[in-house]
Amino acid sequence: MKVAIFGNTLYAGVMSALLSESGHFVFWCSNIADDSGSHHSFHDENVSHLLSKQLKSGFLNYCDSQSVPLDTDAYFFSFNQTQESQVFQLLLDLKQQPIIHPKLMINASTFGLHGTEKLQQILSEDDWVYLPDTIQEGNALHSLTQAKQLIVGCTHREAQIKLKELLRPFFPLEQQYLFMPILDAEFTKLSISGMLATRISYINDLAVVAEKLGIDIASVRQGMAADSRIGTAYLSPGAGFGGENFSHDILTLSNTVANTGVKSQLLAQVWDINEQQKEILFRKLWNYYHGDLQGKTIAIWGASFKENTSSIQQSPIHQMLAALWAQGVIVRLHDPQALDEIKMMYGQRADLILCDDQYEAVQNVHGLCVLTAWKQYWSPAFKQLTQSMTHPLILDGRNIYDPHFVKAQGFAYMGVGR
Repeated sequence: MKVAIFGNTLYAGVMSALLSESGHFVFWCSNIADDSGSHHSFHDENVSHLLSKQLKSGFLNYCDSQSVPLDTDAYFFSFNQTQESQVFQLLLDLKQQPIIHPKLMINASTFGLHGTEKLQQILSEDDWVYLPDTIQEGNALHSLTQAKQLIVGCTHREAQIKLKELLRPFFPLEQQYLFMPILDAEFTKLSISGMLATRISYINDLAVVAEKLGIDIASVRQGMAADSRIGTAYLSPGAGFGGENFSHDILTLSNTVANTGVKSQLLAQVWDINEQQKEILFRKLWNYYHGDLQGKTIAIWGASFKENTSSIQQSPIHQMLAALWAQGVIVRLHDPQALDEIKMMYGQRADLILCDDQYEAVQNVHGLCVLTAWKQYWSPAFKQLTQSMTHPLILDGRNIYDPHFVKAQGFAYMGVGR
């Protein structure tokens, strides 16, 4: 099939890579390719690598909307919540082209409820489908292809047949599709994000209580996870969740519920708990030094909102930096991928030192804060840390260390709920 993909989201990149790898001819209109034919490098390295490979294969082509063949079989739209007006203009442009309708139109944008309906009103002759973006940054390819069941907003039989043929290379079985009305699918997508956020905020709320009671939240989590009704997913205490789409979904769901006249105390508290959690390491640092942080230097390992991505959208790094700088603290920051993002957002500052090496970041600091669970942070050279740091304090925002072992190495240790 010939497939046109519009948008520069990670989901658009994943679908462009996977569909072209499966033998479809993909025309990706991301509007960010330059004259050299090179392309945007995603936060997810595996996606970028596969895109480069498929570009050389000839099955993937970067182009503008005017260069998409008129005999294209399916159109895929993946835009974020701030790009709605761009999609409307794009559809109006497509409406002027001599395309033989109906075509398969797939909306995978994060526009919230009734988003697909608004697009359908412009190109009403086509078969519209809503395909929610549920991929995980840092694990994008695997999270899509290994999904047990694909939620699809579509009740039109002909459109269902076309979609299943398009996705057959990685979803070949009938039972892998869960078809439902479009509005139901849009609400389901928001509800999934809301449930995952609730689990995260719940374990973080428990961690605060456990710490006050002298209970190790790691033991509690292990016991909860042993119950088959609960499991381990999204049940790790830490410094709060982030991510642009994930956070947007929760706010959209909360606003949607509020607009019905029903007040959801749960959703409001889920969000509030998470925002407070992003400040937990600063509060621990403040208490440790009895509020005397002026002139001190603190190292931070990790700026991205999660490992294996360079995205800093809604990351706890922002609250941490703001709080430290307000107290006159100098920050030495390391992250394997996100330093360029930090530099773009904060520019050159005397109180922000970006370090390419994680051990360079801990030189002469009064404490080390771990905000992102990058694998290279899990087994540090503790002896080197003690020799480099002015004061051996570790604040573990992701609970990746064994408190007893770290303390035995001569460090003061503070985790989340430990």
